[in-house]
Amino acid sequence: MTLLVVGLSHHTAPLTLLERASIGAADLPKALHELLDSGHVGEAVVVSTCNRVEVYADVERFHGGLSDVSAVLARHAGVELPDLAEHLYVHYEDAAVEHLFTVAAGLDSMVLGESQILGQLRAGYQLAVDEDAVARALHEVFQRALRVGKRVRTDTGIDRAGSSLVSIGLAEAERILGTLAGRSALVVGAGSMGALAAATLHRAGVVRLVVANRTLANAQRLARSVDGRAATLDELPDLVAEADLVVAATGAAGVVLGYGAVRHAAEVRGGRPLVVLDLGLPRDTDPAVGALAGVEYVDIALLGERLAGTRRAADVQAARTIVAEEVAGYLAALRAVEVARTVTALRARANEVVAAELTRLDQRLPGLDGRVREELDRTVRRVVNTLLHAPTVRVKQLAEAPGGDVYAAALRELFELDPAAPQAVVTPTVALPDRFENGEGT
Repeated sequence: MTLLVVGLSHHTAPLTLLERASIGAADLPKALHELLDSGHVGEAVVVSTCNRVEVYADVERFHGGLSDVSAVLARHAGVELPDLAEHLYVHYEDAAVEHLFTVAAGLDSMVLGESQILGQLRAGYQLAVDEDAVARALHEVFQRALRVGKRVRTDTGIDRAGSSLVSIGLAEAERILGTLAGRSALVVGAGSMGALAAATLHRAGVVRLVVANRTLANAQRLARSVDGRAATLDELPDLVAEADLVVAATGAAGVVLGYGAVRHAAEVRGGRPLVVLDLGLPRDTDPAVGALAGVEYVDIALLGERLAGTRRAADVQAARTIVAEEVAGYLAALRAVEVARTVTALRARANEVVAAELTRLDQRLPGLDGRVREELDRTVRRVVNTLLHAPTVRVKQLAEAPGGDVYAAALRELFELDPAAPQAVVTPTVALPDRFENGEGT
């Protein structure tokens, strides 16, 4: 397997570019087949979310694969390739495996540990399977990545990210407003994060709780569970003015709570403090509202800083340790398989040489006694096996260490093993450009 990852995310690209680059569900099959038809991509999985667009590909050559994948991403984003390339990151071979496992663990997300990405990886992989875009290489690495993501969430507390964000966000609101008991609150969004916020506010003693959502039925369902009132997003300007605390958590692709609505609310409130807690990924609120008189704007970036000093930091470190162990184990297994195939190919070559020499002996000494002939056969093969034993055992031991695959490559080069032979599966070694020397470009 020669795994290549090319993508852009909230780490490398502005929201406007991510929105353009995002590949909708209806277009994903087309993108997959464009990749497979490009010439250098044998298998492909596309993961497209509001915060990342990534292609995982099994490629024949690094440069050809990078060129083909980048071209497909640029075409779907509707931007020139040079403009997109400034925001792309690239991972290759070992670094690509590490990136995939890190993403599955939630360690590359805007909110460390969020669980939604694992489902998004699974959905991208399943679509690729349905479109016959996945064979053995990506099947194995994605199955392992999904198991890694599940293990991280089972063995650590990192999946408490959502509840941690809500609790710390509301603690920040209490620092500004004082106790939330007796206050008025508006929750924008009826998804999992909005539901968690609404339930927490209800327990905190908020006396007036409104749930606003694009789909009124969903807002009504959540509002009933917290003794609140349901509303649509059209009512936001008036609802914000009536609330002491606004929690925005819709998961929409763009701004839901605009500057104008919050400015109107601030004017109506006449200086009474208003806290806007934005839990959206990406942001649901225009950050400029933080400059308005009486308005305190709190977003995920600030909450992330607060979380860094909590017990959750230990969960993150534990998750990173698990990922490192899983990456090392997976790569060691890959190297072991490759070395085993190389050793098989070497022994097959030795047997071919022995057989050829014995055939030549038969031609030169046609009257050779049969028992002598058999003894010569056994002796020659014993000598060959003895000579091969130490290097083949040693190369298997060396392969367990990072970079150990170079020894198998040396055997293939020294003994001129045929890369096309079924018993000698060869992964080409490609020199990376300077900007990708560590497996990633920025």
